[in-house]
Amino acid sequence: MKLVNSISEMKEFVSEEKSKKSSIGFVPTMGFLHQGHISLIEQSVKDNDITILSIFVNPTQFGPNEDLDKYPRNLDNDLSLANQAGVDIVFHPYASEMYPSGYATFVNVERITSALCGATREGHFKGVATVVCKLFNICNPDRAYFGQKDFQQLQVIKRMVDDLNISIEIIDCPTVRESDGLAMSSRNTYLSAEERQQALVLSQSLHLAKKLVDSGELDVVNLTESVSKMITSMPLAKVDYIEIVDAMTLQPVSQVKHKALLALAIRFGNTRLIDNTILEV
Repeated sequence: MKLVNSISEMKEFVSEEKSKKSSIGFVPTMGFLHQGHISLIEQSVKDNDITILSIFVNPTQFGPNEDLDKYPRNLDNDLSLANQAGVDIVFHPYASEMYPSGYATFVNVERITSALCGATREGHFKGVATVVCKLFNICNPDRAYFGQKDFQQLQVIKRMVDDLNISIEIIDCPTVRESDGLAMSSRNTYLSAEERQQALVLSQSLHLAKKLVDSGELDVVNLTESVSKMITSMPLAKVDYIEIVDAMTLQPVSQVKHKALLALAIRFGNTRLIDNTILEV
């Protein structure tokens, strides 16, 4: 497995592989890898001749009061896990090269970024779309792999790829959970033991909503109230949002008819966790 830091080195590697007609899979991450990331890597290794993993804590997607400086990092462990999972090359660029002095160009995906996480994290998805677009241009993959836990992010990337005519297939992979149901996230390491235990209410509330829909409850207000009641029964839980929206447009709906997304963003202490599930009749 190779590690490169410079854009020129990465482009040179890709150019050489393209000349061999190798298919290239790409898994973009911010590092601190867990089994959710590994599942994406394993799918890419299965689908492609070459798998590229990027590790880059992207400063433009963090707000002024967010956790950029304390975001967990462990490059040595990441490289070990990546090597074991079958990654061919890790791209670990420097922020100063990705965003050099005078940098002034951003990608802004409209409408679907104004809801859910976009409503409270101003500029977040502009940063996400920009860095992913740059990484796509640098790594030039045939396929790129994203987890469904970050459902809104996945929709933003799909919209950007469609709108900008980027010739990359976006592969979405299922959310990977701990044995007790908590969705895997690098931010889970921030949780105290008590916060970690109470955070199980997220997956439990998703199961509740699915059971209610299966039993015939399709009214969004009623479903949201039931989920909210369960989550707020945990004294450490502070709701950022609990919303049910159309799974494609992310716009509000009043009834679950076709595919609807139940999306949660809940804080436990200083840690903001997201989770979601698809509700369908």
